[in-house]
Amino acid sequence: MLTLYTADTPNGQKITIALEELGLPHTLHHVNLNAGEQHQAPFSEMSPNHKIPLLVDDATPIFESGAILIHLADKAGKLLPASGEARSVALQWLFLQVGSIGPMLGQLWYFRHACGTQSVVALERYHRETLRLLGVFEARLRDTPYLAGDAYTIADIASFPWICSHHELGITLNDYPAVADWLARIEARPAVQRGLAAAKP
Repeated sequence: MLTLYTADTPNGQKITIALEELGLPHTLHHVNLNAGEQHQAPFSEMSPNHKIPLLVDDATPIFESGAILIHLADKAGKLLPASGEARSVALQWLFLQVGSIGPMLGQLWYFRHACGTQSVVALERYHRETLRLLGVFEARLRDTPYLAGDAYTIADIASFPWICSHHELGITLNDYPAVADWLARIEARPAVQRGLAAAKP
């Protein structure tokens, strides 16, 4: 039995989308981050970093969204090649999201919306880095329909919720037509729409 503890954030949306795409039966628990439920038992006892998402597969808790995506894809035998170069490429693009897209766009969102005082230096830094990363995606998606190549994978699922928040970050995709096309194609998928809806409390 799969149980997902999540919230309506890009990292939480990744997993609700993946579960819908993979068709895996599961139970959802929404964690109220504003109320600090992530720091309270039983969640805090299962998630060492007190962050969502958290997946419990039978009695085994799995934290960190990238690890959860790999676990689910391998469990279902879909959305991630089982071995070889194709798997390596998908994992490289997945970890680009985990290591760069999430942290950089997350910091830009924080300094635009949640920081008590405006920091021009921080906004400029994270805005510039976000544009650079969009350029990396643009170059890739000019050559391939999806991040890992011809097939839609968990690499796309991981990056989609972050990139689709570009309006909140004060960024348009006018200079990134391949990214905009990729975003629209993923957003139109019925499972993606169900996954976004499921993430809402």
